[in-house]
Amino acid sequence: MGRVRYLIAAATLLLPFSALAQPTPPHTGHTAPAAPANPPPTAAPADARVYFIAPVNGARIRGPFVVQFGLRGMGVTQAGVTTANTGHHHLLVDVKTPLDPLEPIPADKNHIHFGGGQTETRLDLPPGRHTLQLVLGDSLHRPFQPSVASERIEIIVLRPTPKKKRRRG
Repeated sequence: MGRVRYLIAAATLLLPFSALAQPTPPHTGHTAPAAPANPPPTAAPADARVYFIAPVNGARIRGPFVVQFGLRGMGVTQAGVTTANTGHHHLLVDVKTPLDPLEPIPADKNHIHFGGGQTETRLDLPPGRHTLQLVLGDSLHRPFQPSVASERIEIIVLRPTPKKKRRRG
């Protein structure tokens, strides 16, 4: 019998809240405008500049190697943060096609995202010629307008040096 009383008491207490779970009738008054399907591009200061600290254009290096990103006129933050004049880095490796300025930068082995606010990475590329370019992305991973992109640099990754065998003696 105690359990029945408990259930009746609980139902009595919760009854007023059941109205909150009911669907609301359509609102016939003023409605807020819908969010745009494609928000406008994020503006960047005209003097903003992203560049490579390392490696330099024409470098001949053995992998893996460190790539350091530089930025002037803006700040670095995490992806998703909408603070004005901040963004996060994207490293384009061997990318020949231009980015669509209204679309998010792709995420794949050639379009590397640094959404944690990183300013350097360790890269391991196969031997040969490679191009690298930095692009600063907004909170939605889109390029800024005007674009904040580095010059495309070319590097040559050399074959690893063979390990010398030790002589026992």
